[in-house]
Amino acid sequence: MTVTLSDLPGLNCGLCGFRGCDAMAERLAEDPELVKRCVPLASGYGKVGKRPESAAPKRPQAASTQFASTRAAPAPVASCAGCAVAEPSAVQLNSGPVEKKWLDSLGREFDFVLECFPEEPGPREIIIPHNPLLTREMEIEVGETLIGRPLGMSCGCPITHCGIVQQVDRRTGVMVWCVTGPLRPRQEGFKDLGYYIAEGYEGLIKESRCEVQIGRRYFFQPRMCMLQWRHSGLVNYINRTDDGLQIRIEGLWIG
Repeated sequence: MTVTLSDLPGLNCGLCGFRGCDAMAERLAEDPELVKRCVPLASGYGKVGKRPESAAPKRPQAASTQFASTRAAPAPVASCAGCAVAEPSAVQLNSGPVEKKWLDSLGREFDFVLECFPEEPGPREIIIPHNPLLTREMEIEVGETLIGRPLGMSCGCPITHCGIVQQVDRRTGVMVWCVTGPLRPRQEGFKDLGYYIAEGYEGLIKESRCEVQIGRRYFFQPRMCMLQWRHSGLVNYINRTDDGLQIRIEGLWIG
């Protein structure tokens, strides 16, 4: 039986390793065995070809589109006031309706998408455990897979993050990892870091709706954010590369 999007639960839970059910459906035509990754189907939530009525919640993308079409013009954003238009397709802040592509899943405006470096599996995040000694006690090494959750003022994200360690500083406990989806730890195992502090992000900007300047705070959306929520942070490093604008963002918030 050919499995299509209508056969999937529509929960967009991400447990399969894809961003949502629609992303999985695109791959099923070439690899039908991927449906076995669907945890809700495997647990009896629904059966292929017989999708329960309650299993069709509105997708975040549709919600943001509907929100954008009915709301009034956005209020001024003080953090980016005076930013110049980066390209003809961009929208200058504080002037007229915002393009739908610059709204997160809750209909909130953001300024750019933070992309991954081409050679890395996910966004680069600088982190420190709530107990920095854990970095040494757990004998964390480059290349290992970790899970943990950014607690409190460092973000307060409700989603457990999974990532691959890129750098380790045993003296301070600070680590750099590339945040990925939940598929790798499910398949290969992991070390549980518990709660940690997200100190910053590093990545590339390939498109923005305003000029990005060092020393300013911006709203942005990490490319692989499972919630598709906007984040906020201070840009304190910029480098122009062939792949895009390389930046580092610290002082992170969500919302």
